[in-house]
Amino acid sequence: MDWAFIEEALPPLLRGAVATVWVSLAAIALGFAAGALIAAASTAGSRGLRGAAALYISFFRGVPLLVQLLLAYYALPFAGIDIPAIIAAVGTLGLCCAAYMAEILRGGLATVPPGAVEAARLLGLTRAQTFLRIRLPIAARTMRPAIVGEAIMIMKASSLISLVGIMELTRTSQALASSTFMPLQSYALCGAIYLVINFVLMAIGWDRKRA
Repeated sequence: MDWAFIEEALPPLLRGAVATVWVSLAAIALGFAAGALIAAASTAGSRGLRGAAALYISFFRGVPLLVQLLLAYYALPFAGIDIPAIIAAVGTLGLCCAAYMAEILRGGLATVPPGAVEAARLLGLTRAQTFLRIRLPIAARTMRPAIVGEAIMIMKASSLISLVGIMELTRTSQALASSTFMPLQSYALCGAIYLVINFVLMAIGWDRKRA
């Protein structure tokens, strides 16, 4: 590869990578918070809450993310709700992520032995204390690989927001390919940067005790 091209292309690509990471982390944080609420609703005693949670999960897991993004970007202004493209992108990624996070959280919490919860109650711990001190720490090890896997999927899926004009990593590489007439080199560098970002995420999810 031409080193002069790398020297020229790397700064804008790194700026695009920063935008990609920022958007992805914001979406993951939103997805985790919303996913926790949906997971709680899916295990609630109310049939209405369980039905609403199931409908939400079915919609966001069943409709392609690209279609969701286009609906948010074009349908909301049509309905009179004008929001910036970056808000539509983060919101769509986050709400889609929430559907998957809800299932991960629900599954992880289901692995907590009932005896541990019963012991916490006998010790006089409140429901909140039992969740924070007993259920969540036990489930965390089980959920961590799945949560990191979902974070990687969101990081890669964030490339779709280039379609609504946000200058993240993929959009930046497209602009470089058009301006330099070196598409192979531009997209190769783009792929390498994505690979580095995802290697970092995989390292976070690596369980050293199982290795």
